[in-house]
Amino acid sequence: MEFFEELTRFLAQCQTENLKTAHFANELEGLKVKISFGKGNPARVPWIALLAPGQQISSGIYPFYLFYKNQQLLILAFGISETLPPEIPWRQPDAETIDSYFKMQGLGKPAKYGGSFVFRVYEARDLEKGQIEADLNEMLVIYSATLASGGSSEDRRFNYLAFYEKATACGLQIDADLVLRFVAALIAKPFVILTGLSGAGKTRLAQAFAQWISETEEQVCLVPVGADWTNREPLLGFPNALEPGQYIKPESGVVDLLVAAEANAGKPYFLILDEMNLSHVERYFADFLSAMESGEPIRLHNGTAGDVPARVRVPSNLFIIGTVNIDETTYMFSPKVLDRANVIEFSISSEEMRTFLQSESRAATQKLAAAGADAAEAFADMARSIPPDSPVREALGDELLALFEILKPAGAEFGYRSAAEILRFASVIHQLGAKWPLQKVMDAALMQKLLPKIYGSRRKLEPVLKALGRRCLADPDLLEDYLANKKDLSGPQMAHYPAALDKISRIYRNLIDHGFASYAEA
Repeated sequence: MEFFEELTRFLAQCQTENLKTAHFANELEGLKVKISFGKGNPARVPWIALLAPGQQISSGIYPFYLFYKNQQLLILAFGISETLPPEIPWRQPDAETIDSYFKMQGLGKPAKYGGSFVFRVYEARDLEKGQIEADLNEMLVIYSATLASGGSSEDRRFNYLAFYEKATACGLQIDADLVLRFVAALIAKPFVILTGLSGAGKTRLAQAFAQWISETEEQVCLVPVGADWTNREPLLGFPNALEPGQYIKPESGVVDLLVAAEANAGKPYFLILDEMNLSHVERYFADFLSAMESGEPIRLHNGTAGDVPARVRVPSNLFIIGTVNIDETTYMFSPKVLDRANVIEFSISSEEMRTFLQSESRAATQKLAAAGADAAEAFADMARSIPPDSPVREALGDELLALFEILKPAGAEFGYRSAAEILRFASVIHQLGAKWPLQKVMDAALMQKLLPKIYGSRRKLEPVLKALGRRCLADPDLLEDYLANKKDLSGPQMAHYPAALDKISRIYRNLIDHGFASYAEA
């Protein structure tokens, strides 16, 4: 999505007497774009409204750009119809009206639309493209979720935006799309691996979400993985060979967590494995991997051992999150592990770092405790239910088949499990109210399920990476120039799957430099 150029043209025309709008785009990501510069005479407040089906300027809610000419201010607002009250209200209890904003800033009374709520305010002469696009994307996510939930403040359905808004209010630096991918991945398959730059917020996001949706601290178990783990004992304990009938439970609390999760199916429980790859994951985690797929219980002991059951299950309401750093002290994941997880890579953009450095407050995550507990049962229910098919399901299936053929020569083709989990992920994204087009869903699927399994020598990988890169581009002939850093192909017009294309280029550069490469980057 790029709307900055349209907005720039809109502001330029606001300075003229021209009232015509036919030369502007009339659609953006499934929303109808309506623009007004006035009727008969230039308006004091020209506007752009983005309308979902069923929403009208005269009766509804919509993202609303308002240009206040006298103040030379552009406001992105939670727009509210003034002719008739909307059936669905915005759920933004902390937002202030434009009337209130003008009064607090000493700007007098706004010429019009004072009842709408402020989301962002910009100096019209000093717009930054990256900020405009990020703010609009965040607004569209909020809009979609508001309409999907019906806007009721009494609604106990799970809404990932409620967590996003609370977390950002507490000072966490997170992106709305990243939160959506994380939550949808957990619901689609309750085993998620967070990888990427050290210190980028992987563990903090996992802790923050678990803390927000859990009613009590007993529902969350954070376990720092040791560098000397060679078997399952640090997680599951062991029978006491010297005293029959006794079982030594680990200090980590994982056994108690498993027992509690099975006994309370309506509550989500979280096992967070910090720095999961400090030891070989297959050695200490094999029982969990098997139990997640087979549904069979994990055997702890053969007889009686006090209050420790002989078998424990990995129930559907247990969500396992692993955080990963890549350096010379860590181990790579095997395809067996990657095939059973969604892998989400963390990075920090220049704009995100600038925002962090300019922030005066430190994150106060203690305010998140149980704030989303009302939606916990709905969240757990979503994880064990079958979501309705995504509108892009058929096209997604066709694209997966094409990618299967590309990946097969490198031995990185995916099986039925991965294909089913990608389709489920797309359905969950839609169920959560995000109207992602095929390209956005496929871009996330490539990053989370398909690219993580790529590794090997230059001879093996180079043709596959180039084939994948061409699939990511609108014009496949531009790939060689892009890989040679001769072309900037950012933007939806140039790349169907921009995140995947960027990752492929980084894997490719490592491959050329070292003769071997994988998804993980040290």
